Amino acid sequence: MTASPGTLLRAEAVTVEYPAGAGLFGRKERLRAVVEVDLAVGPGECHGLVGESGCGKSSLGRALLRLTDIAGGRIQFEGRDITHLSPRSMRPIRRRMQMIFQDPYASLNPRFTVAQAVAEPLIIHRLESGRAARRERVLELLWDVGLDGSVAGRYPHELSGGQRQRVGVARALAVDPTFIVADEPVSALDVSVQAQLLNLLEDLRAARGLAFLFISHDLRVVRHLCDQVSVMYLGRVVERAPTDEIFSRPRHPYTRALLAALPSMRPGEAPAQRLPGEVPSPLDPPSGCAFHPRCSVADRPEACMESLPGLEDCGGGHLVACHMREKTEE
Repeated sequence: MTASPGTLLRAEAVTVEYPAGAGLFGRKERLRAVVEVDLAVGPGECHGLVGESGCGKSSLGRALLRLTDIAGGRIQFEGRDITHLSPRSMRPIRRRMQMIFQDPYASLNPRFTVAQAVAEPLIIHRLESGRAARRERVLELLWDVGLDGSVAGRYPHELSGGQRQRVGVARALAVDPTFIVADEPVSALDVSVQAQLLNLLEDLRAARGLAFLFISHDLRVVRHLCDQVSVMYLGRVVERAPTDEIFSRPRHPYTRALLAALPSMRPGEAPAQRLPGEVPSPLDPPSGCAFHPRCSVADRPEACMESLPGLEDCGGGHLVACHMREKTEE
C-alpha cells in the first residue's frame, strides 16, 4: 500500500515485542508492548499519543523511527517503505526523522560541551565542512531555540533542565528533519518552563513546517499543541479523533476516565476522579476488551469479555474501539 500524497508517515498494524524471560516448561515469553497499531501523520501535523505509563507509547514512537525493531506491520515515510531497510540505507532517512527525549540530561553526553553536542549530528551527516561553518551553524541553532551563544562552551551539568531540553531540540533540528517524535519532552520540567518549551515547539512547527508525534500523559499539554489525538491502552489504540472532538465528546470509557482524572483548575468544580483498578500485565492481558475489568459502563455484554473490539468510525474521523459505543454516546 502506498501512502497518500497528504501523508508523511504511515504505520500499518505495527507490533512491537520484547523478550520477557522463560515461562512454564522453559518456553520463552514475549511481551507485546504495541499490538497492530495503525497511525498516519501528515506534513506539518502534530499528532498526540496519550495513555497511562506502560501502555506502549514510547515503544511505538521508537519503532516509527526504526530505533526499535518491529515484530509485525509496515512503516512508510515520505512515500517509502522503511520497514526492513538496513542501517546503512536508513542513514540518509534519519536526517528527516528525529527524536526529542524525555530526560534531557540522560540524552546528552556529559563530556561534550553544548557546542560539541549540537555539532555532532552535523559531523555525522557531513552537513557542514570546516570548524568555522559548523560553529556558525551551531550558534544559529542555539539562537533558534532561545539560547544565547554564551552557553556554547558549557557542559550539561552547568545548565538548567529547560536549557538542557532546548539543547536537545537544537540537536534534533540540526539535520533539518520533517518529522520529530517528542517523547514526554516537558514532563521533567517545572510548569513555567513547560509552557516556554511548548511555545517554542509550536513556533518551530509553524516556522519550519515540522510534523510531530507528541507523546504525553498530560492531556492538557496535548490539547494545547496537537491536531489529532490517539489514546492507547495496553498496546492498542482505543480511540482517535481530532483534538477538540476528543475533549468535547470522548466516546471510549477509558478516554472518559482519563479526562475525569484531570485535576480541576477552577474553584468549586468537581475534584479529579482516580481511574479505578490497575493496568493489567501485558504478559497476561484480559480476554476480549483489555479495559473491561476497569470499565465503568454498566450492563456490559459478554462480548466485552470475549471478543476484541476493532476501531470503528463514528463519523468525522472519530474512531473508537468499544462494544458499548452506542451507550457511551448517550
